[in-house]
Amino acid sequence: MNIYFSCSITGGRNDQPVYATIVRALLEDGHHVPTAILASPQVMDMEMVVDPREVYRRDVNWVRACDALIAEVSTPSHGVGYEIALALMLEKPVLACFRAGAAVSKMILGNDHPRFSMGMYKDSEEAVILIRDFLRGLDCE
Repeated sequence: MNIYFSCSITGGRNDQPVYATIVRALLEDGHHVPTAILASPQVMDMEMVVDPREVYRRDVNWVRACDALIAEVSTPSHGVGYEIALALMLEKPVLACFRAGAAVSKMILGNDHPRFSMGMYKDSEEAVILIRDFLRGLDCE
């Protein structure tokens, strides 16, 4: 499956180890993850040299091409919210997952779009289980 993984970049990187665990599991499961670089500790340095218009075009094209979008929403991010909305507008299945205790936007928590799912996890291993369950459910559609 072609999975768009979405997470905070400029909003904060405290959850980067969780991002890395999620992306590693997706790749190990044989998924294509064009945004895998977002899980890297060096992503800020790499993205700094890319023109914002190029980031927009690239990311919109990746969302259009994906089979599903998985967003880690524990750290607030304008970009992640935008990507979720775009994916839902395109009728892509979306999973928003977040760490227990994180303050998640009510715009995310209140979303009742039929292609939108939410899940809370306690640690990165539980996040991976949550994501795998979500993707298995898509295989059944």
